[in-house]
Amino acid sequence: MLVILSGIKLSAQDTYVFFGSFNRDKEKDGIYVYKLNTDKGKLSKVTSLKGIVNPSFLTLSPNGKYIFACTESKTKNGGSVSSFEFNPEKKSLTFINSQKSGGENPVYVSAHKNGKWLMVGNYTEGSTSVYPLTEHGRIESSVQNFQFSEGSIDPDRQDRAHIHSTVFSPDYNYVFLPDLGADKIRAYKFDSNKPEPLQAAEVPFTPTTPGSGPRHFTFHPNGKFAYCIEEMAGAVSAYAYENGILKSIQRMNTHSDETKDNFESSDIHISPDGRFLYASNRGGENNIAIFSIQNDGTLKTVGYQPTGGKHPRVFAIDSTGKFLIATNAGSGNATVFKRDPETGLLKKTGKSGRMESVSSVQIRKY
Repeated sequence: MLVILSGIKLSAQDTYVFFGSFNRDKEKDGIYVYKLNTDKGKLSKVTSLKGIVNPSFLTLSPNGKYIFACTESKTKNGGSVSSFEFNPEKKSLTFINSQKSGGENPVYVSAHKNGKWLMVGNYTEGSTSVYPLTEHGRIESSVQNFQFSEGSIDPDRQDRAHIHSTVFSPDYNYVFLPDLGADKIRAYKFDSNKPEPLQAAEVPFTPTTPGSGPRHFTFHPNGKFAYCIEEMAGAVSAYAYENGILKSIQRMNTHSDETKDNFESSDIHISPDGRFLYASNRGGENNIAIFSIQNDGTLKTVGYQPTGGKHPRVFAIDSTGKFLIATNAGSGNATVFKRDPETGLLKKTGKSGRMESVSSVQIRKY
């Protein structure tokens, strides 16, 4: 679509949605690209890519040109991180290269804002790896790999460390690593000017409640608060944040009082205006918990929204805050919700087509 302004042709921005999956079969589509109609909240498929196993978690480069994926996750003797180029004009997705992730089950990948570094978290062995990126989106060999070992109180789930995410601080001077196995949020300084950027932090970790299983982590847009979703306990812990240090201020259940056990809380995001926090629950709940954020960073429960499918592993909110898109890995579909900016409530507007074990989503305007 073109817009004519004072005789000059300007391309209107299109919003694209990228989905990853546990496809387990190179002959099947693994990464999917859709376009989001931002008037109606409907998805239409643009392209997809075969030839890669289990691209289970995705992130985008700061300029949106490259997609980085955890690949060969849950693959014996596998575990890799891969790079792809997205061309919005050609509507094409092209494989660039892969590197070993430094562990058998990579579950989270994040890119530094300068586009020069990539961080990967490996769940099964409990490790994190750091990679330089070229200006053309190629992933170079890892320069650091930190392996953790200690577990916590649950012998079935916490026999050893399990890094579940790698999240940069708002200023990108620190990185935080929720460790589901050890009940810790690990922290490192990140110096992007050093050949080995991860450096010891003054406070190397923040302990969480024993048996809670910290999973995903996010910062408030104001940079003063941070929130961690705890998979095993079905809770969100809120923290005051300053210069690499977290101080606990609250812990809230992500579920209603009727749910007593078998928690499978998974993902967490905050609306761009900083007013609402959203947390996904899998298991028997299959919903998004909605919280309002108070001035002091604490949370109040607003309600719960079913995701229109099973096992909502990951969801995303677009940059305008208008839409939330949830992936339902168990039922193989994604659901689009329009977000009410005043109440925080969600209203379903559309669904994707069938996507095998869809497990991750990213949204971006081009």
